[in-house]
Amino acid sequence: MKKLFDEISADCAKIVTQKYSTSFSLAVKLLSSKIRGDIYNIYGFVRLADEIVDSFHDYQKQILFDRFDQAYKESLQDGISLNPVLNAFQQTVKKHGIDHKQIESFMASMRADLQKETYQSKKEIDQYVYGSADVVGLMCLKVFVQGDEQKYEHLKGTAMKLGSAFQKVNFLRDLKDDYEILNRSYFPNVDLKNITQIQKDLIIDEIKEDFSDAFKGIIQLPVEAKLGVYVAYKYYTRLLKKLERTPIDKLLKERVRVSNASKMVILGKSYLRFRLNMF
Repeated sequence: MKKLFDEISADCAKIVTQKYSTSFSLAVKLLSSKIRGDIYNIYGFVRLADEIVDSFHDYQKQILFDRFDQAYKESLQDGISLNPVLNAFQQTVKKHGIDHKQIESFMASMRADLQKETYQSKKEIDQYVYGSADVVGLMCLKVFVQGDEQKYEHLKGTAMKLGSAFQKVNFLRDLKDDYEILNRSYFPNVDLKNITQIQKDLIIDEIKEDFSDAFKGIIQLPVEAKLGVYVAYKYYTRLLKKLERTPIDKLLKERVRVSNASKMVILGKSYLRFRLNMF
């Protein structure tokens, strides 16, 4: 039965989310059940694409990515894929009318990671971040507004800012692996071996500005989505503070994390503020 396969597909997308990101899966659990499954489906898709280009070092990444891309396109045409994660994602795309150009931009940024190692200008990195992060925020926003196009248009700018902020935090957090394993640098005109405190401060300030703009949209989200997105926002702003306090040489030696205890504190405080309507 197709219904059973669709249920299995949704379960697979959920498992991908839970296994790859405990923090994000915690935030998704706080979303309304009406939208939670579709966010799992989006995350499952973007995570698999990202893992192909970032993790499968012993395999022919280009071939794997081309096959994944083609399988996704065929799933849209056929209305089904034997890849459960793609099967779940294509349903979400059709259900919420997600813009195919946004998905194309995402795939273009992922494809760039197969070959491109450095970014020489702000224009170049902005284009990469738009595809790798901003459009993911827009896909999720489509689900959050549940067909309210006026609200989508009103909030799309802040959704993109939140995607940008998350991605730039990830860039700082993953400096060691990006530099040593993947030989990548996402900071134009910055020599990671000799990054200065001034350069780091400028990066931090840019991210803070993105978060400030994003918060204006978070507080206007539908109630079904607000708490989950707010918790993710608070987790990442806490991570940014920790990155800001971490010396540059340490950032190049280890991956900075937020402890599970801190995550629970963030969750508790966020839930209280949500219940008291304090944001």
